[in-house]
Amino acid sequence: MRISSRKERRMFTTIGYEKADLEDFIATLQAGGVEVLVDIRDRAQSRRKGFSKTALSEAVQSVGIGYIHVKALGDPKEGRDAARAGLMDKFRSIFLGVMDGETAQIALEEVKELAKDRTICLMCYERDHHCCHRKIVADHLEEALGCKAVHLGVNGNATRKSGARRVFYSRQSAAAQI
Repeated sequence: MRISSRKERRMFTTIGYEKADLEDFIATLQAGGVEVLVDIRDRAQSRRKGFSKTALSEAVQSVGIGYIHVKALGDPKEGRDAARAGLMDKFRSIFLGVMDGETAQIALEEVKELAKDRTICLMCYERDHHCCHRKIVADHLEEALGCKAVHLGVNGNATRKSGARRVFYSRQSAAAQI
């Protein structure tokens, strides 16, 4: 169900594309009612086919989903390196420092305004939002918007022709019917 009224809007979504294929990723966005994909990677490049900025923006726009890259909300290299090394406290400290900066605050305000009128989805790489900076961005947006984020996971069977599409909500252990 797509929510169109500002007063009725109660959520926004987030997603990671780790281990996802582009077709299933897009099907998950569609099933989740996403209107604008907000790419919050510091560098909108990927070794994963279809997930670099130009290819991804063209793919989502071809199915009617908008795309915007918000570099200012990306995790800098030192934050990514800390997370990769398992230094999660250091990672959080680095990224919270980014979020305190003026550039990130301006970008967050722009995303907040976009989320008031459209169903947005914050996107980064990590499948598990608990291990990703998008959880921190989502926490800030939840506070600013007064609503909760729904953390989507890409369902590898999202593009099956038979049966209804399902979206995996990462807080649950099974897919949920849309």
